[in-house]
Amino acid sequence: MGLRVLAAMSGGVDSAVAAARIAEAGHDVTGVHLALSANPQSHRTGARGCCTIEDSRDARRAADVIGIPFYIWDMAERFQRDVVEDFVSEYAAGRTPNPCLRCNEKIKFAAVLDRALALGFDAVATGHHAKLADGVLSRSVDAGKDQSYVLGVLTREQLSHAIFPLGDSTKAEVREEAARRGLTVADKPDSHDICFIADGDTRGFLAERLGAAEGPIVDQEGAVVGSHQGAHGFTVGQRKGLRIDRPAPDGRPRYVLSIEPVSNTVTVGPRTALEVGSITCGRPVWNGPSRFDDLTVQLRAHGEVYACRFEETSDGLTIELDRPATGVAAGQAAVLYSGATVIGSATIVSAR
Repeated sequence: MGLRVLAAMSGGVDSAVAAARIAEAGHDVTGVHLALSANPQSHRTGARGCCTIEDSRDARRAADVIGIPFYIWDMAERFQRDVVEDFVSEYAAGRTPNPCLRCNEKIKFAAVLDRALALGFDAVATGHHAKLADGVLSRSVDAGKDQSYVLGVLTREQLSHAIFPLGDSTKAEVREEAARRGLTVADKPDSHDICFIADGDTRGFLAERLGAAEGPIVDQEGAVVGSHQGAHGFTVGQRKGLRIDRPAPDGRPRYVLSIEPVSNTVTVGPRTALEVGSITCGRPVWNGPSRFDDLTVQLRAHGEVYACRFEETSDGLTIELDRPATGVAAGQAAVLYSGATVIGSATIVSAR
């Protein structure tokens, strides 16, 4: 007997093919598009942004082709509170958030899943590129599109009610299948920017909400080498857009080493000063097998993986890397893997 499945349909090719596969497998599928913006634009600009009126119409057309019921759920207020306001407050605190990860945690697999279960659905299906078998999350076969990192914050309970139908397919295969099925989104560009910053100007978005506050840019010795209009406009590891007045003595590029929101100070230095070998994390979530080997950690979406060891502490865990990593920013997730399998995640607090 098939499951009652709620298919989250963004208006893109991945979620459309995911819904089609679930319906073809014999499940009772209902499509839902999440209206996440209180004032959605009419059209996307290429691959920038999502959640436009155009996207909702694309999702509806895909549902019509598949032959499933379709609804739009207004999640704008919850999205504003749990994702957008969280994004702004994290930058204000000198951290670097991942809004896609937070959206999965707070919207798609909290608010949406809770409502779906209350309405009698058995599971929520999405177009994420990741494998899920027997409640265990693993990497997609398409390494370039793998999204297991941004799903690493989900709990075992949430994963037990999730379906990711695309984990065994490459993006090229998904597009080819969409074309065969007659889905008009087959060639639609992927949305690869922060969905609520459609013009891609994160610094401008933050400045509008947090205001300008001039502060110093200093080197490792504390000497002032420039100024800025708000520490919230920077992230650890950043190289471009620093507007430094004086070049480094060795002529090499400088990178953001740390951000101090209280004093509104940004510290810069050479790339070598970014190297860290020990990471302190909080809010651990264990969602994979308890026995594992070949342990690695990923510290940013689509970032490198590092062989590591970890030790649980009273308020989180400490991760020791086998080789140094650079650009490790507080607020990002550290997702632990055993081979290709996710075993858990935690939020980066500090690194040294």
